[in-house]
This record gives sequence, structure tokens and C-alpha cells, in this order.
Amino acid sequence: MSDKPRRILVVEDDLAILTGLSMNLKFEGYEVLQAQDGRQGLARALDEAPDLLVLDVMMPELNGFEVLKELRQRGRDTPVVVLSAKGSEMDKILGLNLGADDYVAKPFGLQELLARIKAVLRRRYPVSGQPPPLAFGDVQVDMAAKTVTRGGQPVELTAQEFKLLAHFLGHPGRTFNREELLSAAWGYDYVGSARTVDNFMRQLRLKLEPDPEQPRHFLTVRGLGYRFER
Repeated sequence: MSDKPRRILVVEDDLAILTGLSMNLKFEGYEVLQAQDGRQGLARALDEAPDLLVLDVMMPELNGFEVLKELRQRGRDTPVVVLSAKGSEMDKILGLNLGADDYVAKPFGLQELLARIKAVLRRRYPVSGQPPPLAFGDVQVDMAAKTVTRGGQPVELTAQEFKLLAHFLGHPGRTFNREELLSAAWGYDYVGSARTVDNFMRQLRLKLEPDPEQPRHFLTVRGLGYRFER
């Protein structure tokens, strides 16, 4: 992503979804525009040239498919992530054929949606010199975008889980005791316990290991702590 934050237009008539998604996008560093119906969304997309649209389908005035069709007919190639409670295969095909870049069915996982938005932005606006994703097993980690995929599918990690993962990726083969891991992922001032680290290690194994009960990457070093191996 460039130094200037990307501008994302969220077109959604459900105020709770509009507000919650906008807050999380702002937290991720994006500039956010809003519209609560299709006609207003189309006007803002044409007038303000956002870097990406998050576009609901079932809306008053114009539905999302109509907005998308009109944008493409006017020659606008703005990336579009479609949101829809209509999750049938035919609806997905229609959205993609109209020119959507991705299609997410409601109800959606917030972290998955954020990961998909980041992926669309990376494809459309590649950053020169950006380091390639780090990989182990069937897992890929994009450190710049802070996204994780496993077998090509997005994996939802909390902020603390990602910090812990990033620390291990930066020090493969090194054993850390629990206090060192607490300091690395939570900060020196955090008051935690060994069980905090153990619980987070279990979550990383559940989400990223082929067999969490017999881990290959996040290893326990008895009497010492944990070690990461590619």
C-alpha cells in the first residue's frame, strides 16, 4: 500500500454493518466513504473515485448488481467486493460476470472480509519491492498486509496471534521461554502468565498445523518453551 491511505467506499443499507465495517476499516488505516443506498453509492463512486468498493446487493434505489453494471458500462474499473445474503452459486457467478473482483456471502467473518479486501487491493495496486509472502507447509503469511492463508483460504488470526506468529517467523529454529514470548508479542509491561502463552500456542496450532496434536512447526521444548521450525 502507498503512503497515502487507500479510500474505500462502503455501500450498505444496514446501518449496523455499515458502521461496524467502517470502524474496522479505519482501524486498519483506510480512509472510508459511506453510502446507504445504491443510487448514492453509484454517485459517490463516480464522483469521488475510491480505490475500492464494498458493495451490498440488496439495497433500495438501485441494487448492488445494478450499481456494478452501471460502473462497468461507464468504463470504471474500480475494484469491487460484493456482499450478499444471497449466497447461491448463480448469484456469485452473476456478480463475478458483471465485473466484481470478489464475492463474500453474509453472514461473513470480519477478519476474512478484511483479508479479502487487502488481497484485492494487492492485486490491483501492487507495491514494487514488496517482499514475497513467507511460507511454511501450506501456510502463506503476508507480513506487509498482515494476512494469512492456508491452502489458499484466508485464516482469521487475532492481532496478538499474528504478533506471536510474526515473532516466530523472524526467528526460525530458536527456542523462546514463555516470558520472552510474552515480551515479544504483548510488550514488556504486559502482566500475563505462562498459561497465556500456552493458550495462544494452542490456537496457532489449531489454525495452522496439519495435525495440532502432533505439531510440525510450533514445537514444545520441554522445560524451556517453544520453537518454530519451517
